[in-house]
Amino acid sequence: QVQLVESGGGLVQPGGSLRLSCTPSRSILNFRVMGWYRQAPGKERELVATRTSGTTTNYGDSVKGRFTISRHVAKNMVYLEMNSLKPEDTAIYYCNARLYLTPDLDYWGQGTQVTISS
Repeated sequence: QVQLVESGGGLVQPGGSLRLSCTPSRSILNFRVMGWYRQAPGKERELVATRTSGTTTNYGDSVKGRFTISRHVAKNMVYLEMNSLKPEDTAIYYCNARLYLTPDLDYWGQGTQVTISS
């Protein structure tokens, strides 16, 4: 079993920045891929950003150039740096991970609310 704990959400004005963190219950070196997804009210969950165990990253079209996914192995954390935030970025952000051992099984965090409003 894997637990993922997100933190860093909150209320930010348009144009502002925010950094989300995800801490897994196992070493991040056990994961083939980790990433972030989001779900706004009345919408489906969508890809924000993923990062493989190497350095391959993938971003949703709406966040390219504004968001950056990274990881800190020593701190065992994955981050999502969000800049130039827009009201349409408002959503619950979920950390996602897949282990090497079970590459077809998704693990999800409980989510953290991000609200962009003036």
